[in-house]
Amino acid sequence: MSGSVFLHYTQAELDRAYDQRAWAANAEPVIASYATLSKQVKARYKFVTERYGASDDETLDVYPPLMAAGPAASAAGNGKPGSPIHVFVHGGGWRQLTKDESAFAAPTFVENGVAFVALNFAVIPKARLPEMVEQTRRAVVWLARNAWRFGGDPGRMYLSGHSSGGHMAACLLTTDWRAYGIGEAPFKAGICASGMYDLAPVLLSARSSYVKLDKAEEDALSPIRHLDRVTCPIAVAYGDAESPEFQRQARDFAATLKAKVRHRAQLVECKGMNHFEVPLALAEPDGVLAMVALEQIFGRRA
Repeated sequence: MSGSVFLHYTQAELDRAYDQRAWAANAEPVIASYATLSKQVKARYKFVTERYGASDDETLDVYPPLMAAGPAASAAGNGKPGSPIHVFVHGGGWRQLTKDESAFAAPTFVENGVAFVALNFAVIPKARLPEMVEQTRRAVVWLARNAWRFGGDPGRMYLSGHSSGGHMAACLLTTDWRAYGIGEAPFKAGICASGMYDLAPVLLSARSSYVKLDKAEEDALSPIRHLDRVTCPIAVAYGDAESPEFQRQARDFAATLKAKVRHRAQLVECKGMNHFEVPLALAEPDGVLAMVALEQIFGRRA
């Protein structure tokens, strides 16, 4: 098509395709609900904040489970295998939000015997995207080495991320962990929700005004190009009210996983949900993502 910059999209159309607020009239109140719900969780459940890196942004919140999860569970601090761990990477367009707005899904896990970890990391413009991803990798290394401190089992770590956090979760799932000194890949399964898995069209859109990458960085941070590093099942989720381009990214990522990777890939459609509503499906007892996450951990719904 004349004037197209990617597929059939004109520049204006591509910019709109990567602006989820254009597709969700309730974006602002839903985003605000992350903080409201997380505040309620923080008031009700115990948690501890840990530092995993040198900067003030490199922290994480650990919500320990309320009950044991199976015969391998053990008390915190005894150094033996304990509870499964679910790690959540928040979204925010690589520019917004923190761990403090990421606690809303914790009850799904802690009430089923799973430790919940909300990651914090620097965001643009304080850090560039490559450093943001490196910070989350440092957090994973810290968890692998220190899970025993809160009764977690580093051999049973699971992952989810939403939006830009879905992209970063996919980067974690396509990391060569041998370079980080922890041996085998740490995750048993992951959920990538509403993410971007090939950054080429993203960098052609208006997002390029704040996401600055060279070609090598674009390649390194496009998870769909590094599927040879995947070591576990991945569920790829999207809302059916998201922009068509985000839906395409999800479908292409899931299809390519299924075609190229021996591990199970699953495409999950969150019906009736726009981009900002999708992560709340982790927080609802019967939410589609909550059920997927618990099935990944227990092999069935807990």
